[in-house]
Amino acid sequence: MSYQVLARKWRPQTFDAVVGQEPITRTLRNALAANRIAHAYLFAGPRGIGKTTTARLLAKALLCTARRDPEPCGACPACRELVLGTLVDVIEIDGASNRGIDDIRTLRENVRYAPARGRYKVYIIDEAHQLTKEAFNALLKTLEEPPAHVVFVLATTQPHEMPLTVLSRCQRFDFKPIPPELLSASLERILREEKVEFDPAALPLLVRSAEGSLRDALSLLDTALAYGGGRLAADSLAHLLGASAPAQVRAFVGALVVRDGAGALEAIDRAAQEGEDLAVLCRETVEALRRLLLLKVAPRLSPPDLTAAEIEEFRQRPPGSAKTSCSSS
Repeated sequence: MSYQVLARKWRPQTFDAVVGQEPITRTLRNALAANRIAHAYLFAGPRGIGKTTTARLLAKALLCTARRDPEPCGACPACRELVLGTLVDVIEIDGASNRGIDDIRTLRENVRYAPARGRYKVYIIDEAHQLTKEAFNALLKTLEEPPAHVVFVLATTQPHEMPLTVLSRCQRFDFKPIPPELLSASLERILREEKVEFDPAALPLLVRSAEGSLRDALSLLDTALAYGGGRLAADSLAHLLGASAPAQVRAFVGALVVRDGAGALEAIDRAAQEGEDLAVLCRETVEALRRLLLLKVAPRLSPPDLTAAEIEEFRQRPPGSAKTSCSSS
């Protein structure tokens, strides 16, 4: 069997498995339990945080033939076909490549036909903001008053680019970036279940690089495991991501905090000789100083994007030095 990337292998198959979007999944579960299904939904938010996955889960629950509660059973033919992508009553449309008025006219013709099985046909339009103005205008009436068996789910990363007339016809859900602590916990759980040897210090690097996106984090993890020969190590991950090695950042920050100009220049020189991006070094230095000040002001905090060793090192910085560096900046 061919290898399946982690982002696909660990795609949630139940609402409970969706990470970091509890208010949205709770609302959808309650709507399913009360049979209060809207005719059109808008899922908005950054990339890789569960919009399309949640749309598929909603479709799965609506078409599940053995569902007894809000969660789909996962075992009936409809559930299995949806996972395989062969369920004819779930139509996924890429708004980027099917954005013209002719594509929407075809959609308008097809929505009139009854579903092949079950009660619903679900249309998932991804990157919906890329539809043309003419296509949106053609979709308006159908979106407002679709046949009783049709449910639309529009997913977009740019809701502000969509016409207000379309937004007003949809029940809107705004997906948020996944908090660092949940992202870190999810990655650690996946690594342990995959039986992968990993350095705990590498997880904060993944979390920071993913910027709240679980899909991005898993894609980076796949690449890092290939680069590291099946093992996840902090130093190799930093090199792969083009980030400055933690040791270089610590050396530079340490020199800045104690106003050691020569030490700071030496740290920059070492980073340059090792081929590191100095702009990245500056950005990570600013972030490290922010965390240092944060831990000095609130020493009981344990930021999830820092390892235990990094937290302890930050806490041991002399308070007067942190204040000096802040005032000098």
